Amino acid sequence: MRPPNLLFIFTDEQRYDTMGAYGNRRIETPNLDRLASQSVVFERAYVTQSVCTPSRSSIMTGLYPHSNGCLENNVPLPDEIACLPEMIAPGTYATAYHGKWHLGDEIFCQHGFDEWRSIEDNYAGYYSEGRDCDARSTYHQWLIENGFEPQNGSIYGRSEAARLPEAYGKPAYLAQEASRYIHAHQREPFILYVNFLEPHMPFFGPRDDQYDPADVALPPNFEARPGQDQPLKTRLFERAYLARGHSGLPLKTEADWRRMVANYWGLCSLVDTHVGTILDTLADCGLDENTMVVYTSDHGDMMGSHRLIAKCVAFEEAIRVPLLVRRPGQQSAARFGTPVSQIDLVSTLLDLMGQPVPEGLEGASLRPQIEGRAEAPLGDVFVEWNGHNNGLGDVIGQVSIPEPIRELAAKDEIISAITDPVRTVITPDGWKLNCSPRGEHELYNLNEDPFETQNLSSPERAPLMQALADRIRRWQERTGDTVALPSRF
Repeated sequence: MRPPNLLFIFTDEQRYDTMGAYGNRRIETPNLDRLASQSVVFERAYVTQSVCTPSRSSIMTGLYPHSNGCLENNVPLPDEIACLPEMIAPGTYATAYHGKWHLGDEIFCQHGFDEWRSIEDNYAGYYSEGRDCDARSTYHQWLIENGFEPQNGSIYGRSEAARLPEAYGKPAYLAQEASRYIHAHQREPFILYVNFLEPHMPFFGPRDDQYDPADVALPPNFEARPGQDQPLKTRLFERAYLARGHSGLPLKTEADWRRMVANYWGLCSLVDTHVGTILDTLADCGLDENTMVVYTSDHGDMMGSHRLIAKCVAFEEAIRVPLLVRRPGQQSAARFGTPVSQIDLVSTLLDLMGQPVPEGLEGASLRPQIEGRAEAPLGDVFVEWNGHNNGLGDVIGQVSIPEPIRELAAKDEIISAITDPVRTVITPDGWKLNCSPRGEHELYNLNEDPFETQNLSSPERAPLMQALADRIRRWQERTGDTVALPSRF
């Protein structure tokens, strides 16, 4: 019997509430909503770390960042750490990776993939010794073939590419290449990963006019600005974005934020259109009955929640993402409300594909949940932060720290705060503890306070916090995490 195909589509920086299937009735995502209507919708799916490289390393390997070595952005995934295609017997599948990689040697084929289509040329400074730093992505080459020339140097920067007509943007290119690949390999088993850069910054593109800012919904916790009960790092973020804005917007008024959210929604709808092209190709080739489809993202974006933007924090909007899994031939939807982690993806996919699951993976298969054979809680979800990619490195590196930042703390204290390696546990019954080696703990009851507006950390709740921290320590022991957490609360 022919084994099932795997089509794994994921985005960069898409928070969970940017689809109709997750309750957003104002945003237009018809293709993803159609996919959700035929999938298991995981309502509470979490990344392992809220920044690109570490999260992607877990998606591809089934290991936490502290286990596979990708603790921060632009750290290459070691050759000896296997990705999913390398866990399958050679010759079983045709394999391809299309899109942003961000796990080292960006534009070069690697880690068990036979075909490579690349879209990013801004990582040449991180290439391994011997790689050609003058080589260009296949997207760059495609633009040249279509008569375009980069205007601001030898590569197409993200901002320049984002301003191209939609037909020549990265999403359209990836949809074209993925469709070509599916057509070419429709008669053999294949594994195809497609990663869209969008809705990652820059937060503008060809769909900026799709949504009227007056019609977008600001997050319910927009006014819940970080206060004294929040970690210093969070307060620094809020001050920094207020001081310098983002993607050409000052972010000083509600109108600024509405414009930003409208642009972000436009990017999500842009991706939806081109995901639809890929899904239509799959159906046109008659492969729906023999292809497993996964849709998720590598992390979320605050996008106005707590007056923050981007990621690098442990709030729900940064660590919680969409996760849809459609089994071959599935026609109806199912929803699963228990928290799950992307650490489980590799084990789950191998299991569903009928492949052996290697020893040493740190996740568990969700196959019973996907097949409707188990609704019981799976256990705790753990998220890590490793003290890098804090988003403020350019600020603290300046001779003169900007006044809005300097008002909060001295430089040494700022460095300590933004590099604090927090460990997070989310329990099936709705408790969430962000355990801080600096002692800036956060405790939330997500059942009663889903938007995290009240930090319940206090001496009165020390027994609960101690019990939750003990769960984190047991996870650390299982996975070899050596970050030292406070012993008592």
